[in-house]
Amino acid sequence: MKKSITFLLSLLTVVAFSSSANAGDKHDHAHAKLGKPAPEFTLKDVEGKEHKLSDYKGKVVVLEWTCCKCPFVVRHQKQEKTMQHTYESFKGKDVVWLAVDSTKPEHQGGYTEETIKEWKDSDDVKLPYAVLRDAEGKVGHVYGAKTTPHMFVIDKEGKLVYSGAIDDNPHGSKKEATNYVADAVNAALDGSKVEVASTKPYGCGVKYAG
Repeated sequence: MKKSITFLLSLLTVVAFSSSANAGDKHDHAHAKLGKPAPEFTLKDVEGKEHKLSDYKGKVVVLEWTCCKCPFVVRHQKQEKTMQHTYESFKGKDVVWLAVDSTKPEHQGGYTEETIKEWKDSDDVKLPYAVLRDAEGKVGHVYGAKTTPHMFVIDKEGKLVYSGAIDDNPHGSKKEATNYVADAVNAALDGSKVEVASTKPYGCGVKYAG
């Protein structure tokens, strides 16, 4: 009987601790969810300029997780230029496009802001939008960014309306691919429902610190 009571008390202690820890997680960390307000963040780009998500409220925001060492990113940025072409198609409209790099600093022997900047400004890339540095991976974890690229679209009210791949062409074999991000941005600009709000992202796994 005494053993049963001791076991029961131990079990209650574990449950109480677990519940307390989970409650703390919910309180301390907002996680991105479709149809909900996109979590706020403030990051500096590789030029040193600060970007705060809430500063872009009233505009459609595209977040593109990136890593210049990833072959999928190289394909979409240097060869096919999918990202630049999609960005250019919305130029002059209420759209802000931001790349976010959550790659750990020690990746491949050294991954710095200067590494990213050199790639961004290189003749065969010439990225026309900012690359925000998230070296600790905090923003990447909050958004659940899994791959490079992993795309997110936030509407004018600040709600997350799309999460997933840039298109339906992971192997680069299709002549005409469906650009999910372009479709989501167009819907967000029109104030209409995003028909395909979630797809499976493809690419290299994000190389998070730790």
